[in-house]
Amino acid sequence: MKKPLENCTFVIIGATGNLARTKLMPALYHLYVDDLLPKDIHILGIARSIADRKEWLAELKTDLKERARGGLDESIFEGFCRRLDCLRSGLKTKEDYRLLSDYIGQQKFSNNIAFYFSLPPSMYASIATSLSEVNLLTEDQGWRRVVVEKPFGSDLETARNLQRHFERYLKESQIYRIDHYLGKETVQNVQVFRFANLLLEPLWNRNYIDHVQISHAETIGIGSRSAYYDGIGALRDMIQSHLLQLLSLVAMEPPVSMQAEDLRDEKVKLLRSISPIAKGAVSSHAFRAQYAAGDVKGNAIKSYLQEDNIPQDSVCETYAALKLYINNWRWRGVPFYLRTGKRMKEKHSMIAICFRQTPKQFFRTSQVEQFKPNWLLIGIQPDESLRIELTVKKPGLDMKTKVISLDASFNDEEGRDGYEGLLLDVMEGDHSLFLRADEVEASWKIIDPVLHSWSSQQDYIQTYPAASWGPDEALRLFEKEGQYWRSSLEPE
Repeated sequence: MKKPLENCTFVIIGATGNLARTKLMPALYHLYVDDLLPKDIHILGIARSIADRKEWLAELKTDLKERARGGLDESIFEGFCRRLDCLRSGLKTKEDYRLLSDYIGQQKFSNNIAFYFSLPPSMYASIATSLSEVNLLTEDQGWRRVVVEKPFGSDLETARNLQRHFERYLKESQIYRIDHYLGKETVQNVQVFRFANLLLEPLWNRNYIDHVQISHAETIGIGSRSAYYDGIGALRDMIQSHLLQLLSLVAMEPPVSMQAEDLRDEKVKLLRSISPIAKGAVSSHAFRAQYAAGDVKGNAIKSYLQEDNIPQDSVCETYAALKLYINNWRWRGVPFYLRTGKRMKEKHSMIAICFRQTPKQFFRTSQVEQFKPNWLLIGIQPDESLRIELTVKKPGLDMKTKVISLDASFNDEEGRDGYEGLLLDVMEGDHSLFLRADEVEASWKIIDPVLHSWSSQQDYIQTYPAASWGPDEALRLFEKEGQYWRSSLEPE
């Protein structure tokens, strides 16, 4: 039984932005509905576009009507609103921050304060500096925590610089680098699945596993995110953060315990054991492409270059694939393939583990020519499930086989968003699902050679039709003939 949460003040800087409106406020509302928030929590929204509290709450109500599970309950919403306050401020000047500090003191909010930076990462350093200058990060009367979204830096050098800046004002224990992917139910189930089932341990190594694929595919384009996305690209946006996190959970050694630091220690060890990609080997380990125009059920889809505010000479990748090797005893020689793309044929996130083939001579006197390899498939979204594919004999007199799957669904019937658990973890002070500084640095080290190589190639980028599974040229990353991208949970 968990002890009750300490009372706290939860400050959202950028409270009218897309992240706050679509993720943070709905998550806090659902936690309030389930009576999981501290009894005396105060939620303070800060934004320069807030006119007054009444208007802000009206906009929040409209947002929640669209996103509240089971519909918005008017009486519960009224109770939730009593926990909400707002402050109109752009937080640009020292005076703005002095007013914020005075306002928190005047309202007699709890001295345990979490600041959520729901703003572009380029503003993180200046906000931390300004909060420190008015003593809002000092833990002399209560804890102070800072939550930041990815990306933490744009490459290894900028990540290190941002970390050095944070270290001037914050202890590592105060920083919560959030990766909402780690809040997903199925991602957390990977840990349980790996370490609570003894039958898997003898098979979880290079002797039995041929290769591992981790994929994230989206059917949508960049939408209104052109200003952000064109300077980031798929490699930074998805692989450096989300997919490398999944890789570390799949491949790490069992931690001493499931406590935060023990878990993060093993993830860092794993990331540091990934073989560096040599400058001259980038083309054989990484591939990028950009979506071209396409057609979906008779509807024309724009190319990336036709999206609003995209430069016509942009070589920003909307598709990225990476091949990595882990230089340790368990995984030596096993390729890990990571892939992400926008405007793909279907939406899915999946971990696909392909086992080695059975000996070919085993059925050499029968009609069976060659078995398909066994797969273990972990669906993350939209189908949260676990599937194991096995080969069995078809009914009849002939020795013919088919693939069957053993399926288990993890779908959360309540449809919880990953942010709900992560926000609770911030209030509890649990770092288990948040990235540590050395973990961020290790991730950037892995992809930095690819970023530098691609930055020097500004003349041309491969394309793929919108609503496809990406470019065929990406198949060149595979080590063996017959390997292919696994794009479905269904038997193929």
